Parts: sequence; structure tokens; C-alpha cells
Amino acid sequence: MTAAPSLDPSLYSNITPDDLAFFRQATATTDDDDAVKDHILNVQAKAYHVYSYPCIRRFAFIRPKIASLPAYHHALRLLNTRTDPILLDIGCCCMYFVFFCAIYSWFAVGNDIRKAALDGWPANNIVASDLRSEFWDIGHQLFKSNPQSFPATFIQGDVFDDAFLSTDAPHSSVPVNTITTLTPLVHRVSAIHTSSLFHLFSEDQQLLLARRLSTLLIPEAGSIIFGQHGSRPVKGFRYEAPHRDSSEKFKHAYMFCHSPESWKKLWTEDIFGPDQRIRVKVDAELMEVERKDLKYAAILEDRFWVMSWSVQIL
Repeated sequence: MTAAPSLDPSLYSNITPDDLAFFRQATATTDDDDAVKDHILNVQAKAYHVYSYPCIRRFAFIRPKIASLPAYHHALRLLNTRTDPILLDIGCCCMYFVFFCAIYSWFAVGNDIRKAALDGWPANNIVASDLRSEFWDIGHQLFKSNPQSFPATFIQGDVFDDAFLSTDAPHSSVPVNTITTLTPLVHRVSAIHTSSLFHLFSEDQQLLLARRLSTLLIPEAGSIIFGQHGSRPVKGFRYEAPHRDSSEKFKHAYMFCHSPESWKKLWTEDIFGPDQRIRVKVDAELMEVERKDLKYAAILEDRFWVMSWSVQIL
């Protein structure tokens, strides 16, 4: 495999004033701009050493994607209508499938849930989950926090593993800060955020993931799951950017992508079918994006779309 590109400090210019304002608020820092830059560069180097994601290189980990999603504001309104609502961020560090994550994903260090906490969601009622914990720990370094100052619960595990999520488990009321699996959250979660996760899997696996996550929601009006992931105007496969193997030959990877139409059908017919008592409203919006960071995209003459979506129980 070819070596990952080295870090380029000039890409720090990708960080917008809004990104820096969020960082300053999240860290409560009064450091000058140079000190903030040095800190972010140092943490970036540590993260890139763990795995050389392109999104680490271009400083995407500073930006909280969650706030740009239309359903986010609905999720925040649940704070006014429910007692101690739980927010779950699944795939918070994007470690579910290394190859696809490396070329088409959003590396995160818990920045989305920190934004939610700043906007009023109690950190004690926030749960984050992913396969590995390395980037969660780096998130504490980046935002100068620790489990005491930012007491959101992180649990490490595989959402497809029945030992981690038993969907037919009885109702549990154990405190959130004591859980070690997702099973105690079955039918207890008010809002689930999951971005850059579904597109890492096959069509069958995406259906299974949707079915398993749906069991975590409180089956009451207002409960919502939302996010953003790779998509296409028409359901089907697309080539991801090619990579070189050890023989220096180009190889490609297929990514299965739902369209907004097929995504709505999945939730309204396959997950919450007409025979069930639960009805849902599904919103899905397609947006074309430019991916300058994918070095070989021009070879494929490909176009890239993401879909912002939400599934709300009525």
C-alpha cells in the first residue's frame, strides 16, 4: 500500500471561524489564536498516528456535523417535553469499517455530542458508542476534558453483536452511567444520531442495522433517529475512490447507497411496516458534495452525494 500523505499545516485554513468559536466554547479556553492552533495541530498528529484518515488531515474533526442536520432542532425540543431524555450517538468515532472510513467517512472525536451538550442536553444523559475507544480518548485531549468534567457515557462494542445489543431484552431502568452495553437502552432512547455509518455496510446489513437501532427508541410520538451518509439519486452501487494495492495496481471498492426513495421505503415498510402499530415520518434530502480530498475521484469521473435524513415516530 502507498504511504498516507503527510500532514499539511496549511490545511488548518479549512477550519472556519464558526468551527473555532465552537472549539473555544467547548473548551472554555482563553488562549490566543496561536496557542489554539498549536494545540489542535498536536492533537491532530496524535490522531493521525492512530489511523491516517483523510478527514483528520483536513481538520474535519473540529466541525460538529450534527448541528447542520434539520432534525437536530427537533431532537433538542425533546428536552422540553420529556423527563431525562437520552441521546445516543452511535458510530461516534467512525471505526466500524476501516477501509471505507479511510476514504469516505467523517472522523469524529465526540464533537457532535459536545455540541448537543453545549446546546442544553445534559451530558449525564448522553451515550456514545463505537468499536474502539482510542479516538474517544483523543477527544478528551482535544477538548481538554476528562470523564468528570464531561460525564457522557462511552461504551465500546459492536452494534451487530447480540451480546452488546439484545433487542428482545426486558425493560431496564439502570442508570446510564453504569451501562456497559446497549442492551439496557432498549426502548429508552429519545434521540439517536448516526452519521457516516450506514453507508459502510451492504444493503442487507443496512436493513439489519436500522432494525436493531429502531428497538432502542422509546415507542412514543416524537422519538427520532437521524443522521447523514453517502447516497445516490438512484439506489445501487457506486465505485469508491480507487486505491493501490501492494502490486501498485488500482483496485476499487463498491459502496451500496440508498436513494431517498428507497431509504424511506426501508423505514416505512421494512422496519415500521403497515401491520405494526407504530407510524413514522421519514424525511430524506439528497445533496451533491465536492470531494477534493479524494485524490483519484477524477479518474472515475464520479459524483458524490450525501443524504440528510430523519425517522420520527408519530
